This record gives sequence, structure tokens and C-alpha cells, in this order.
Amino acid sequence: MSESEPPFTDEELAFLRHVRFGELPPAVRPEERTAATETDPRRDRPDPATNADQWVLRLGPGG
Repeated sequence: MSESEPPFTDEELAFLRHVRFGELPPAVRPEERTAATETDPRRDRPDPATNADQWVLRLGPGG
């Protein structure tokens, strides 16, 4: 293989994706889509601290 030649063709990459992930589900049609609403609390942030001691534990003495 030469340096300018890609390691896989598009067809080979499509086959490898199919082997790894299997058959994709059918696409959702625009009329079947609904707006998503979050009902659970965010998981990317910790629960709020309720007292000063908890803040010191989270942020350290200088925070």
C-alpha cells in the first residue's frame, strides 16, 4: 500500500461498521418525532450541597 492510499475503502468501512454495530434501526420520520423534555435531575453536576461543611469537602479549603 502506498502512503496516499487510504487503508480502507468506503465499502470496507461500511462492512466493518455493520459487523461491529449490526443492523441500524429505521430512521425516525419527521412526523413521528417529538420534543424531548428532561424530567430527571441533571447527571453532569453533583447534587447541591446543603451546608458549608459539604462545600469545603467538595471545593477544598480555599474554594
